[in-house]
Amino acid sequence: MSVWDSVTLSTRFRAMPEVFYTPVEPQPLLNVGWVAWNAELARQFDLPAQPNDELLQALSGQAMPEAFAPLAMKYAGHQFGVYNPDLGDGRGLLLAEMRSRQGEVFDIHLKGAGLTPYSRMGDGRAVLRSSIREYLCSEAMAGLGIATTRALALMHSDTPVYREKQERGALLVRVAQSHIRFGHFEYFFYTGQHEELRLLADKVIEWYFPHCADEADPYAALFNQVVDHTAQMIAQWQAVGFAHGVMNTDNMSILGQTFDYGPFAFLDDYQSDFICNHSDYQGRYAFDQQPRVALWNLSALAQALSPLVERSDLEAALSAYETQLNGHFSALMRAKLGLNRRLENDGALFDDMFGLLEKHKVDYTRFMRQLSELDRDAQQAVLDLFIDREAAQTWLQRYLSRCEQELDAVGQPLSSGERCSAMRRVNPKYILRNYLAQLAIDKAEQGDFSEVHRLAEILKTPFEDQPQYEDYARLPPEWGKKLEISCSS
Repeated sequence: MSVWDSVTLSTRFRAMPEVFYTPVEPQPLLNVGWVAWNAELARQFDLPAQPNDELLQALSGQAMPEAFAPLAMKYAGHQFGVYNPDLGDGRGLLLAEMRSRQGEVFDIHLKGAGLTPYSRMGDGRAVLRSSIREYLCSEAMAGLGIATTRALALMHSDTPVYREKQERGALLVRVAQSHIRFGHFEYFFYTGQHEELRLLADKVIEWYFPHCADEADPYAALFNQVVDHTAQMIAQWQAVGFAHGVMNTDNMSILGQTFDYGPFAFLDDYQSDFICNHSDYQGRYAFDQQPRVALWNLSALAQALSPLVERSDLEAALSAYETQLNGHFSALMRAKLGLNRRLENDGALFDDMFGLLEKHKVDYTRFMRQLSELDRDAQQAVLDLFIDREAAQTWLQRYLSRCEQELDAVGQPLSSGERCSAMRRVNPKYILRNYLAQLAIDKAEQGDFSEVHRLAEILKTPFEDQPQYEDYARLPPEWGKKLEISCSS
């Protein structure tokens, strides 16, 4: 019996006209082996908890099930603000779709599968280094409750791949509700294929936003949904301190899910203008620019949808973005600080907090977690994060005075224990710091994948105390704060 017999597979995107894609067979790598298998995710699709050779053969493209129909999607996009019509799946293939136990349909996507018509000057391969980073970060984001693609499997090989140096080729199996991007709509708009544009919008509504079909203008309703989903995702990034690094429109999911992990980073020391991509010379995708860039990208999508939606409706949706973003971000930050009520001076309290963190180069994750430990630890643990303890003490007393105005469900003062317990559920103790990822990569390149497994396990439950892994919650070493990450993969 095949492991695929219990999985409901489909190829609904393959049923689209071929202008949407090109059929491409994977080009297998040499001596492929497992690095990691996501057993928890696999169970959601009735796949085995333990990987086997049949799975390895199928997911590496060596002996695929008949139900698979691999293809490379065609799309376009704005890269660093410049339109590029010559884009598409250059090293990834959509193998098929599979249905989860909950009845939802997900793409099975193989990254690093070889040349496609859209590879441009590339080789269609992925390297072990970047594949480990995407595997770990997509699972870290899922653990944090942030909308994201997921990683089902990671494989290594003996195939040499040349970047700045010779590296080992790898394969990542990515699972996502959709791989449709803003750039798909841009491609059909800029090439004047408006009937195909309409068909794409119809399918996005049918597959992902069926309630929009009942609205007076389904396409306007669709755009409203994309704006809100994107605003929510960006608010989640900003609240947790995540920098994506390459927010091109071809890296923007139509579902508002974190997509295409490249030179990402979580903040260590709080720095509002932090740039995680050393190829981003102008700081276009700096941490504090992400909300603005998301609006710019939504405006590009609005332009692509203009044959289907009235300009006034597009502008109305875009004008709502800032309000939606601020609403989502405010709710997230209030939860992180344990403040449920809205009081007049809260904005100043938040602004002064961010100013203090930046001025004194305080670790963002540690500070937020330490605030949630005030029912366990003395205030000194918070103050010790600052050089200017007097300034920190002044802000902390303002914050604690503000906390005294919080009430529980029956209108009584909220206890410190109740507040902090709730805060610990939203302030992670563990994040995927760049130096931790690098240590795992260094070992993996020597054939030891234990650190990849260990990090993946820790990051599944980032809010929980894990006494055996206390070292993974410590502040990063100085060298770990200055790692340069590029788009090269």
